Amino acid sequence: MARISLDPPRTLFFRAVAWYARRAYGGKVLDPLSAAAHNGRVLRATIGFELAAARWNALDPHLKALAELASAASIGCGWCLDFGYWESTRRGVDARKLRDLPVWRDSDAYTELERDVLEYAEAMTATPPAVGDALAERLRRALGEAAFVELTAMVALENMRSRINSALDLTSQGFRDQCDLGRR
Repeated sequence: MARISLDPPRTLFFRAVAWYARRAYGGKVLDPLSAAAHNGRVLRATIGFELAAARWNALDPHLKALAELASAASIGCGWCLDFGYWESTRRGVDARKLRDLPVWRDSDAYTELERDVLEYAEAMTATPPAVGDALAERLRRALGEAAFVELTAMVALENMRSRINSALDLTSQGFRDQCDLGRR
């Protein structure tokens, strides 16, 4: 059970956010939005940043999805994995890559670049971060500087999402009935 009510004050702004969310997410209001709505400034800032991040386009969207899921899995955010799997599936990420995420090191489903992205996401998510120079240089060369910066920012953003959702004990909303991408 969530550590905060998911029935926030019904402000005009939250009602508008809830209306949009129901249209965009199969009739559901995302629990992280409901939780953030207890503080209107936090909700507005979160939505503003998410909308801005959605317009970043230097990094291949499939690499971005894998990085986000690897970070969420490292933290163990069930809500993020559930929603991330659903979003990734809708965006055409190979189902085998999503299924094999918990065992990516042993799977032949990934390219070398995808393996580096997964390793980077896990290394960034470690506490303290454990990113090595060689890995960072391989990614910078393979992706280019703009996409490398975007990858880094996306993993950091997913860390924030996953840590907030985990701390508030937000769990699966059923976007994917059985999420097998949980903790390694």
